[in-house]
Amino acid sequence: MSLLFYAWGSLNFLPIICISILINYWGGYFIALAQQKNVSHLSKHILILTVALNLLLLGYWKYLNFTINILENLFDKQFHVPEIILPIGISFFTFQGLSYTVDVYRKQVPVQKSLLNVGLYIALFPQLIAGPIVRYSDINKQLEIRSHSPSLFVEGIKRFTIGLAKKSILANSLAVNADAIFNQPYTSNTPDIAWIGALSYALQIYFDFSGYSDMAIGLGKMFGFHIMENFDYPYISKSIPEFWRRWHISLGGWLRDYIYIPLGGNRKGKKRKLLNTLIVFGISGIWHGANWTFVLWGIYYGVLIVISQILQPFSQKFKIVNTPFVNFFKVLTTDFLVLIGWVLFKSNDIDHAFCYIKSMFGFVITDHPGFTYRWYLTNYNIFILIISLIISLPCAKHINELLKNKLNAIMYELICDIGTIILLILSLTTVVTSTYNPFIYFQF
Repeated sequence: MSLLFYAWGSLNFLPIICISILINYWGGYFIALAQQKNVSHLSKHILILTVALNLLLLGYWKYLNFTINILENLFDKQFHVPEIILPIGISFFTFQGLSYTVDVYRKQVPVQKSLLNVGLYIALFPQLIAGPIVRYSDINKQLEIRSHSPSLFVEGIKRFTIGLAKKSILANSLAVNADAIFNQPYTSNTPDIAWIGALSYALQIYFDFSGYSDMAIGLGKMFGFHIMENFDYPYISKSIPEFWRRWHISLGGWLRDYIYIPLGGNRKGKKRKLLNTLIVFGISGIWHGANWTFVLWGIYYGVLIVISQILQPFSQKFKIVNTPFVNFFKVLTTDFLVLIGWVLFKSNDIDHAFCYIKSMFGFVITDHPGFTYRWYLTNYNIFILIISLIISLPCAKHINELLKNKLNAIMYELICDIGTIILLILSLTTVVTSTYNPFIYFQF
């Protein structure tokens, strides 16, 4: 059924995910067989081959056109290559397949002898398209034994509805301003307009992606699967490293365990640690897309984290007291740097990104388009921005805990049920009356 779901997007892409399933199933099988016969060097060669085949699959479909464009610019020569359409979800299911074979090689999980179960793990439809990136070690037992209950199913419906509301009501509304401002010539953007666009996009991508993750987690619960959390209020972070511990948690953990630590992690000296950090974030940027803006975005965060690691001993030396004012300043500084990063992420090319950033600080001479920031701050847009800012903070979580403690169980459940029904009606109404607006992470 998960493969049928995937084929619904495009039947042409179905063989690709089937090939990925076969590569990782047989890779894991032969790695375990070699280890069983105590042929360690053979198991390592099989792992290398399996990883190479996974990366070859991802590289051809996602990066061939990008590589050809680089070669064309480098050699000033035209290569005739057919346009390759990116298969949906390929970045996610490739990383999941890799985690399975590597974990089998490390003997962290037993080899899965059922092709059906390996296929279900890689193609599991709730998180197939845009994550979270589920590791085999987290879900291998659930593939065969799961607990089902009406209460868990209802809990899944509520979580799914929250995700749907985040996407349809908040993210899609924020997208209107973000797209309009980013897509117009940067010379039309006064600093206040440019900041509205950057803030709108920062909130849009958060609610778009965390909304999908909520929907995936909710769907998983309906079927008895417990899928990991992928976000933890990233915009309250007091530093860039903390932001990355709270943003896209499944990707950050994957890069740490399967790239950073194998590269040496913190074990090979300070310089190597800083280099490993840059490599990991460079890979993170490339993973997001075949565009120089994503590469620069990854390097940007790598440099920021390297700087924070270098400055950490100094901050410990001066023993800065974390007063509310200091913490607020840290959050504000972190969010400022994150906003700059989102401009790189959103822009179509590097020139546009730098020009947009210059317009944010008033370094661009604008040809006044005949409207001001008020054009973008209608009453509805202001309402959506305020609600989005509040929900991006742990306020709703604290209100929920307060209600749970103050009210009796029946009243609390009744309020939650009524709230879920209202959210579902509003979400469906918004979906029906709006134009098609796919999830941002579908393109990755």
